[in-house]
Amino acid sequence: MALFESKIDSLKRIGKGKVRDIYAVGDDKMLIVTSDRLSAFDVVLPDPIPDKGRVLNEMANFWFGKLGHIVPNQLTGIDPASVVAKNEVPQVAGRSVVVKKLKPLPIEAVVRGYLIGSGWKDYQKSGKVCGIELPKGLQQAQKLPEPIFTPATKAETGHDENISFEEAVKLIGRANAEKVRDISIRLYKEASEYAAKKGIIIADTKFEFGLNERNEIVLIDEVLTADSSRFWPADSYQVGISPPSFDKQYVRDYLETLDWNKTPPAPKLPAEVIRKTSEKYREALQRLTGRTLS
Repeated sequence: MALFESKIDSLKRIGKGKVRDIYAVGDDKMLIVTSDRLSAFDVVLPDPIPDKGRVLNEMANFWFGKLGHIVPNQLTGIDPASVVAKNEVPQVAGRSVVVKKLKPLPIEAVVRGYLIGSGWKDYQKSGKVCGIELPKGLQQAQKLPEPIFTPATKAETGHDENISFEEAVKLIGRANAEKVRDISIRLYKEASEYAAKKGIIIADTKFEFGLNERNEIVLIDEVLTADSSRFWPADSYQVGISPPSFDKQYVRDYLETLDWNKTPPAPKLPAEVIRKTSEKYREALQRLTGRTLS
């Protein structure tokens, strides 16, 4: 059964994102429940995607483990079933983590390895992406000479906005901005090399970071999931077109065919689009991690 919204009465809910529900566990920890909600164009759609939350949770945990040598992360290792009432365990099974409560940095750390999405639009207009000058004559979906760090602001509602590195410095300080940039590019490069061996191109991704009590940078939220990244199958990739993907691009492409102004309320999705999207998320998990949902 798909979970659109969790209802954990044994804990105090302290936040609700587009996809995740957040509950307090004592003063220093949080339970994060990943629902099957899907947002497109920053609007939550009315139909859940079955198993999406479990896929995202499994994939993020895989990457947290694989990349833990680069930067500390939010995970505590506490079993989510141990912090909720017995009758609430089915809501958290396979889709939750108990994490440290940290001070989130107010930027999205976006790394782009390929020219696509808003970066492609930016480049067509200016020859730059978020103020970074790129070689002339690049095509849509072309691999960049080197991955680039293009931060964005975090929007509570509506669209995140791309900002320059210097604007990120103003928000979080130069030392933190440089650390976040360097860590993000290292995470992206290592993950991309691994994914390439599995037949998947990671075109771009976003990371989020927080500070612990010692003001050290910690990786938080989700990491390298099909919601926070563009995953392309390497066998059908070609320069010059927007490749098919394992993320929610399939839903975005469907919504682009509708007469919808990309503001709430979002239209309902046909059963076929829901089914295929669920399949794409599960296939990405299986390809990248070798894991399937129980």
